[in-house]
Amino acid sequence: MSNPQTADDHDVVDILIADHREVETLFVELETRRGTPEHRRQLLDVVIAELVRHSVAEEAYVYPIARKALPDGNEIADREIAEHADAERTMKELESIDSSDPRFDELLTHLTSTIRQHVREEENELFPRLRAATAREELIDVADKVTAVKKIGPTRPHPGAPDHPPANRLLAPGIGLVDRLRDALSGRPTSMDELRDKRR
Repeated sequence: MSNPQTADDHDVVDILIADHREVETLFVELETRRGTPEHRRQLLDVVIAELVRHSVAEEAYVYPIARKALPDGNEIADREIAEHADAERTMKELESIDSSDPRFDELLTHLTSTIRQHVREEENELFPRLRAATAREELIDVADKVTAVKKIGPTRPHPGAPDHPPANRLLAPGIGLVDRLRDALSGRPTSMDELRDKRR
């Protein structure tokens, strides 16, 4: 039976799981290999932007809670950050490859595999444990922070950028501003809404 929740009741786990579902939908569409090379490129640009925003938000606000609330939180957070770094290096490579290049699908397969494994670990292990060990009010408060940082954070992979607070929280808005400027100038879509608008 579903729990009727208002948007204000959503905790950070609800938001992150919704992100996971959105990215999975895009992965499935990319894996069909249908559509023009330009459409596949734009779909991948949206995936990359979504994943980067999601990773930055987790690294800034979710993993610090895990470190504090879970006995093995440091180990879990370090593993998750290492997985983000692997995915970010793959995304950086994908950024510069044409979607008609054979390596595009190889790298995409690696990225989808890495992210799906990461999602399974978070949803089966980290998220239930965070909910059990953290006050619901804190998880709701962090949901607001995650939503806010996703609006101003980076949209492109930056493998060399800091991935631990406070440096990542301080630098994310500036890096995000530069990314959004580049996106606007190049016409790069960073959300499904923008991609739909481009097709009209």
